[in-house]
This record gives sequence, structure tokens and C-alpha cells, in this order.
Amino acid sequence: MWVTGLRAEHSAARKDLQIVEWDEANQIIKYNPLLHWNTEQTIQFIRENNIPYNPLHDKGFVSIGCAPCTRAIKAGEDFRAGRWRWEDASKKRMWFTRKIVFRIKI
Repeated sequence: MWVTGLRAEHSAARKDLQIVEWDEANQIIKYNPLLHWNTEQTIQFIRENNIPYNPLHDKGFVSIGCAPCTRAIKAGEDFRAGRWRWEDASKKRMWFTRKIVFRIKI
């Protein structure tokens, strides 16, 4: 099972995803537990459960990647404005993934 951190509010392309789905390309079940969480819910959960997070988030970095591709956003800007600023806003996405697969025998 591949557990993701995908949230539907991050992209129009994610609005039709399901909480649990089959990923045909990777031949694995994908679980998207945060899919319908908004930013406020996510921040609240992090604070209430004392979960470590990147301190750049507190400095306006909403979406964090490599140094040349990332900047803090300004008040009122779309949260994706801080990533790949030279690209068309509708096409901003990460092209790499780190997949860890656990095989559990029951």
C-alpha cells in the first residue's frame, strides 16, 4: 500500500481522486488519507499532535522543493505561486516520487 499526502485542494486534477484507489501504473493500492483535508485542518492536526514540520512553512513557504524552484509566497498569492514561477500555473507539479512499499503477510 502506498500512503500519500495528496490533498484535493492542491490541484484541480486531484478533485476526482478517491481515498483508496488502485494505481494501475505502479500496480499498488494508493491510500490518500488527507485527500479532503484543507490547509487549516492540516495545520490544526500538526499543532494538536506536536508533529514536526519544516520551519520554512512559518516563513511563507507553502510548497517546498529545491532552492532554485521555491520561494515564499506573498499575501493573497495562490499557494503554488512559490513553485516553478517560470511555468504555466496549471502545469506546476513535482516529477519525482519516493515510493516505499511494505508487504505485509496476514
